[in-house]
Amino acid sequence: MTALTTRPSPALAASIALAAALLTGATALPAHADSADAAFRATTLNLSASGESKVTPDLATITLGVQTDAPTAAGALSANAAQMNKVVAALKKAGIADRDIQTSSLNVNPQYVYVQNEPPKLNGYQASNQVTIQVRDLTKLGQTVDATVGAGATNVGGISFGLQDPKAAEDAARLDAVKALQAKADLYARATGYKIVRLVSLGEGGGYTPSPPPMPMYAMAKREMADSSPVSAGELKVRIDVSATYELAK
Repeated sequence: MTALTTRPSPALAASIALAAALLTGATALPAHADSADAAFRATTLNLSASGESKVTPDLATITLGVQTDAPTAAGALSANAAQMNKVVAALKKAGIADRDIQTSSLNVNPQYVYVQNEPPKLNGYQASNQVTIQVRDLTKLGQTVDATVGAGATNVGGISFGLQDPKAAEDAARLDAVKALQAKADLYARATGYKIVRLVSLGEGGGYTPSPPPMPMYAMAKREMADSSPVSAGELKVRIDVSATYELAK
């Protein structure tokens, strides 16, 4: 007898191949689920720590201003502009670059006299102009402040110290934070009878912020100064916070 062999049509063959592929994928799902369950069942330790580095600041930020009064708004502005131009010229003469001088506020406000049981009476206008400056040579900080006051600055609003490039200080704080984190993880593992298998995740928070915060300075009137105003920069603390998850095993 002659044996007859039948071949499925191309469409039927494609359907069979697709069904086989789906079946293979379906049988692989439990393995993936088992892996996820195993990760979920792992014993983990979540910790956080911080590190600090101390560094001498090399940057000072100061806000100073000029305040003028006149019967008219235009007069107050004109007088203010003339006085502020002298202050800016004194800053540039002291070595402050254009990029380190920024206007932070400019205001003109009416001034009133208040008498009981009477409507307010306009008494003129007051103009104020404030600039924020950065001093990059702290050895000239006191001289710079004195120069602006001598040129007509009527007030100094505050001063804060910082770093022109905080990267090195941040990296030192990071190393200190990771060292503290690892020591803490080892301690917890020993205390609970576990050992650290691996580091699962590591995250960072915080970062460089000028410290201490801006300190208020007294309002200063124009006066003769024999010596530069003493200004102490002190020391900055740069802090980095880190957190991590460790996998533990007996």
